[in-house]
Amino acid sequence: MKQTIIFSILLFLGATNAYAQRIPPVDSAIITKHQITVKGQRFTYTAKAGTQPVWDAAGKVLATVQYSYYTRDDVRDLAHRPLLISFNGGPGSASVWMELAYTGPRLLNIDEEGYPVQPYGIKENPYSILDVADIVYVNPINTGYSRVVDEKADRGLFFGTNADIRYLAEWLNTFVTRHNRWTSPKYLIGESYGTTRVSGLALELQNAQWMYLNGVMLVSPTDLGIKRDGAMDAALRLPYFTAAAWYHKKLDAQLQQRDLESLLAEVEQYTLNVFLPAIARGSSISTTEREKVVQQVASYTALAKEVVSQNNLDISTALFWKELMRKEGYTIGRLDSRYLGIDLRDAGERPDYNAELTSWLHAFTPAVNYYFWNELNYKTDVKYNVFGPVHPWDRSNDNTGLNLRQAMAANPYLHLMVQSGYFDGATDYFNAKYNMWQMDPSGRLSSRMSFKAYKSGHMMYLRKDDLIQATEDIRQFIQKTTVPDNQPAKYGK
Repeated sequence: MKQTIIFSILLFLGATNAYAQRIPPVDSAIITKHQITVKGQRFTYTAKAGTQPVWDAAGKVLATVQYSYYTRDDVRDLAHRPLLISFNGGPGSASVWMELAYTGPRLLNIDEEGYPVQPYGIKENPYSILDVADIVYVNPINTGYSRVVDEKADRGLFFGTNADIRYLAEWLNTFVTRHNRWTSPKYLIGESYGTTRVSGLALELQNAQWMYLNGVMLVSPTDLGIKRDGAMDAALRLPYFTAAAWYHKKLDAQLQQRDLESLLAEVEQYTLNVFLPAIARGSSISTTEREKVVQQVASYTALAKEVVSQNNLDISTALFWKELMRKEGYTIGRLDSRYLGIDLRDAGERPDYNAELTSWLHAFTPAVNYYFWNELNYKTDVKYNVFGPVHPWDRSNDNTGLNLRQAMAANPYLHLMVQSGYFDGATDYFNAKYNMWQMDPSGRLSSRMSFKAYKSGHMMYLRKDDLIQATEDIRQFIQKTTVPDNQPAKYGK
């Protein structure tokens, strides 16, 4: 059931209607009513598709940020109703990924492993977390329908690690105030570069907006500004290589028959205790020791010993994506190595294209355009930017991982959950673990940090079994971290 309730445009910069110009209204809302069944419960919810301005210090409108806001209708007590604030990554990527394939009330039409099928479109999401939390999906500037509207505005105010965090924190203050959510338990979830964004936002919201969170969820996290150059960077890739080779049944029989988690635990220990020191030693390692490491790495990666040796143990991810299935005439995907691609030539050191991304765009782009136009009644000639122009992007002074740690230290309520796919070769699961170790070297915060892994890739939720498990992990995380009434936020007795 869908019913349009209201369409209000508060400020439209002179355009006569939503079709007249390819400029979005800077302050608008379209509200529709819907129904969904989640975990056996049938309930109605309200969807609000709108835009909200970004102002400068003098109150001048510089840009508009578009959002989708979903609230369960039978909830009256907002003080106990969690609010999940959702960002995707890029930078320059819209919120469509998690909105239409993970936590939201609608799912795009794909098969159970995540591959596109026709007819394109959407269906009800019985695994949505809308049963336990309201959700707002935010499209940073130049993604989705969000745009800079002042041609003279300094792009440096938006397009950089810290600039992005600052203006979005200010924007969220306004959003939370307008929707009367200050007393609600609040959560941030980010995917890919969105994990950089929400890690920085956790501290910025505390320090600049005085807004405190209950939880942060990092889906397929980036390096969060935590350095890992040289030997460390090269070594941490090994467990991912093993996982991808295991999936494609390229390992020798003794390893291939192993349970994946058990095998990866072994490879992780080897990485830290043997492989990392071997790379760090460089030419000082003995010929015998080096040959032994080459042999073992070749076994764990299913690559030829010559490939491992010729690259001095430092195998790039691009080479691995090209090399693993070269004899079969395929490349493997970057963000999800379950996907296969076909290159013009079998020769070369990197794939011609990202096999997984073209598959995803195949399904997501028609679905999101259909969804906004037909279900959310958001009719506009502004193009929905699945990926938008945000470059050059200033990546300097990225301390977001340590900022998240500082936010947790300063807020005893704040918890962290990390979700990673074993077959993600862009932001691999072992690097996600490394983030947590380096964010909290003392281990004092470890009781408030959790890690979840899945047998899929960057968007683990595209695989149905992992969608079911990952949404349940979010549900349990929220329920665990929504603190009882009158429990003080303090350390010690």
